Amino acid sequence: MKKASEPTNPKPDLRTEILAGSATFLAAMYIIVVNPSILQNTGMPFSAVLTATILVSAFSSIFMGLYAKNPIMLAPGMGLNAFFAYSVVLGMGVPWATALGAVFWSGIIFLLLSVFNIRTLIVQAIPKQIRFGVAAGIGLFITLIGLANSGFVVHNDATIVGRGALTPAVLTFLAGFALTSVLLTLRVKGALIAGIVLTTVLAIPLGRFWGAETAVNWQGVWAAPDFSLIGRLDFIGSLKLSLFPVVFAFLFTDMFDSLSTFVGVAEAGDLKDADGEPHNIKESLIVDAFSTTISGLLGSSPGTSYIESAVGIAEGGRSGITAIVTGILFLPFMFLSPLLSTVPAIATAPALVLVGVFMMKPVNKIHWDVYEEAIPAFLAMVLIPLTYSITQGIIWGFLSWTILKIFRGKAGEIPPMLWIIDLFSVLALLV
Repeated sequence: MKKASEPTNPKPDLRTEILAGSATFLAAMYIIVVNPSILQNTGMPFSAVLTATILVSAFSSIFMGLYAKNPIMLAPGMGLNAFFAYSVVLGMGVPWATALGAVFWSGIIFLLLSVFNIRTLIVQAIPKQIRFGVAAGIGLFITLIGLANSGFVVHNDATIVGRGALTPAVLTFLAGFALTSVLLTLRVKGALIAGIVLTTVLAIPLGRFWGAETAVNWQGVWAAPDFSLIGRLDFIGSLKLSLFPVVFAFLFTDMFDSLSTFVGVAEAGDLKDADGEPHNIKESLIVDAFSTTISGLLGSSPGTSYIESAVGIAEGGRSGITAIVTGILFLPFMFLSPLLSTVPAIATAPALVLVGVFMMKPVNKIHWDVYEEAIPAFLAMVLIPLTYSITQGIIWGFLSWTILKIFRGKAGEIPPMLWIIDLFSVLALLV
């Protein structure tokens, strides 16, 4: 008889896992350049943040594979880096070294919550219907990111969003999307990676033979790493009482970004044990806490689980080998970061859009006729892409679940931990 702790997934195939890890890396490698471009606004050196970003991504992802044995990549989180730069450092006037200290201490709290199983209890308190909504919402979120990166969906003052003009870049994306869709339909192994490569090749003429802007840029091969931010955090200054809201904001936002990403990806990819819980949940959450902790030490905003992991899972990744491969692929770019410019955003956009297809499967499991469950699941699903925040989606899913259960006379179905989560959700909305 299968033990509850055993995964339900089949034995991994090495070739498939390598392809999956490569697909995840290609979908998420933008963070190597994007993270330092955001954090440099605080006065932190671009080259040093780039090195820190690579180290956090590599060490965290490899640790996820070795210790938690899950195909989930970690890296400095988008949204968290903007909060670090624009809200904490520039908005509140907190020195960046002190902000790094706040990241470190939030990671230590994460670690304690994970080691003592409190974060595991939090995951287990998340109603399954909300999990299904979160999984689908993350899929829609990834799709929106891909469509926005391609220029197919743009801001519109009259309608909030709208379709972009059919520029050469957008037409190239559409061609890449069509090719990738055909490869997936034909069940070709490595379809998403092949789609990224083919779209990159199609993008080479942009800015050279047609189109106004060059998409595939060659900026050389070599760039020396910069380790100057390692250990530059302010341990003591970040413990001031006035900075508690900053530590709490990092703690709450990172916690629910990572929890909801982890739960959503596990649900969509069927990475669950015999009890229906995410596989190796405690170990995975410890790794996530480790990622945030070393981010402060190495010189970056908090590390977290990445929704782009769904790209590798869609490619067949089911074990820690996928995460290990992803982490290893980050390391050479400490020296080869200029090569990243050869893969434009429109080349990874088709893969991101198509991941939404895979992650919509849990929608079938939502009890659409039970409104006190369907409404919270629906809110979680639609608010994640519409607010551009996984945290906002899950917060409003939690709060609406609790309120509707109370009015239905089913307050007894609300786990004690969910009441605590609701309290912190309200606090997070007020901070």
